[in-house]
Formats: sequence, structure tokens, C-alpha cells
Amino acid sequence: MSANDQSTPEFKRSPNHFTDRITADGGEGWPAESGRYRLVASRACPWANRALIARRLLGLEDAISLAVVDPIQDDKGWRFTLDPDGRDPVLGIRYLSEAYLAREPGYTGGVSVPAVVDVPSGKLVTNDYPRIPVDLATEWTSLHRDGAPDLYPSESRTEIDALADDIFRDVNNGVYVCGFTRKQDTYERAHAALFDRLDALSERLENQRYLVGDSITVADISLFVTLVRFDAVYHGHFKCNRNKLTEMPVLWAYARDLFQTPGIGDTIDFDHIKRHYYVVHEQINPSRIVPAGPDLSGWAAPHGREALKGTPFGHGTPPGPPPESETAPAQF
Repeated sequence: MSANDQSTPEFKRSPNHFTDRITADGGEGWPAESGRYRLVASRACPWANRALIARRLLGLEDAISLAVVDPIQDDKGWRFTLDPDGRDPVLGIRYLSEAYLAREPGYTGGVSVPAVVDVPSGKLVTNDYPRIPVDLATEWTSLHRDGAPDLYPSESRTEIDALADDIFRDVNNGVYVCGFTRKQDTYERAHAALFDRLDALSERLENQRYLVGDSITVADISLFVTLVRFDAVYHGHFKCNRNKLTEMPVLWAYARDLFQTPGIGDTIDFDHIKRHYYVVHEQINPSRIVPAGPDLSGWAAPHGREALKGTPFGHGTPPGPPPESETAPAQF
């Protein structure tokens, strides 16, 4: 997750500080090379979840290794306490902040995931969460699996970008404004904008399977990562409570369709999601009690959206199962 300015009543998401790009030609000094980089992610974090999904769908597991941090941060931030001895076995560090400091000694800003780290130097390359999935789709093509989908088709990029901007402003970031603002009028505006946007997206998706074109794109990934956390966290914890996702029939079916797609639902860990939000956000949940619900079994229910035009991977094929070391626990 990105650092946020919570020092004022208005919630503002801080800009990403490290925005270098890893490209096919290495034009910014970071060439796309198999085995060179490590993706550091939290399964709790929607911004990191985008990168996890893109990496899975494109079959980049062997090219870019994965480190999963503990969903509970301490006062030093994201930590590798899920690994033996509390140290990442590849980078050799205990806290993600060490990679930030290796890149910029004396850095005092926020430490966020996803983060891509250069393994040989131990330095952070980028924490630019909206750009990382796009670059995985467009700059790493020589290392994509056979049958990888085109998540950012050239003919649809203008439409995808415009839609992604709307989704970010009103949905992805909108739920955080609802949850963290300390001003009633700000909350009410954000809440109204959130559900207005969800209503518009529901109307858009009523007769088409995906947001843009006939297959999954980065726009769908951007929306999914908020929808999948909606009832478990945002409805109650962030007071986004006009409706639950399960009470919005089109979006609920759309979200189940994506969840049941190989390479998407298998990146989700509801335990990590709930424990992160309810334990870490003490200003919202001082008791740090993690709720027992909601019932998750509905995510496996038939969605019926295969009757609409479109296939998940376009002319491609599904990814294989995740590596055993990256397999999330059964969710229900």
C-alpha cells in the first residue's frame, strides 16, 4: 500500500517516490532480465494484488521471484516475518525499508508495496503500483508464457487508461477516503462518488463480460482488487455501506467470474486481508478485533457470465497452477 498523509482531516494519497521503469531495452538502466528482480508484495494490499495477478496471468513466476510480507506491519513497516528467522531468503533483509534505504540513503518517506527490488544490488527499483502491471504486460513480453493474454492491447489503451483513472479516483482510492477522512462532508462526497461509479460500472457490465473488449485487461484487474475486499473490509471497516457487493447482482457475478479465473482468485488470501486492515488501522478499529465474517463460500457459486461474449484470455490459454511455494491457503 502507498503512504498516505493522515496528518490532516482530508485524506490524501502520497505520490510514489520511486518511479523508474524496467523496460525491454533497459533505457532507464533497468533491463527486463529473468532472475534479476524480486517482487515484494502483501496479499492484503490491493495495490500489490494488481502486480500479483499480472505476474500470474503472464506466467512470469520464473522470471520474477516473489517475496510475501507479513500482513501486520510494525513500527518499522513491512517485514519478512513469514520467512525463517524473519529474513527474506533472497534479499537477506528483515524489512522492506532496507531496500528503500539501499536505493536512497537517508530516505524518510513511506515504504509501500508492491516494490520491485534489484537482487544483485539490493536496491529498490520501483514502487509505482499503477505502472508495474502495465510494464509487466508490455515490457516483459519476451519472457511471457506461451498463451499469455494481452492485458493492455494497443488498440484499447486510451479507453483502458480513462476507465482506470475513473476507477482509481472513485473506487480504489474512494474507499480509502471514506475510511480515513475525519470530515463528514468529505466522507459523504466520497461515499456518493463511490456508489455512483459502481452503479455506472454495473450498467456497463450488464451486457458485456469485461470492462474493455472481450477479454481481461488491466482495467478489470484494477476493479477486481477492490471488489474482492469490499464485503470483507470496506463495507464495515471503511463505512462503504450503501450496499454490500453481494447485494449488487451484476458486480457480484462479475467479481465471482474473475475470482474463479485461474491466476486471479489464487492470489487472494482473505485471512491476510482481514488481519491487515482490522489490526493495523488502530485509528479506525482501536480494539484490533478481526471479525469472523463474512461467509466466503459464495465466491465459489456459479456466476453465469460465460453466456456473455468474451473469454478470459482472448486467444490465449489459462496459466498453470501457482508454484507450490506461492500457493495461498484454501479460502473456504
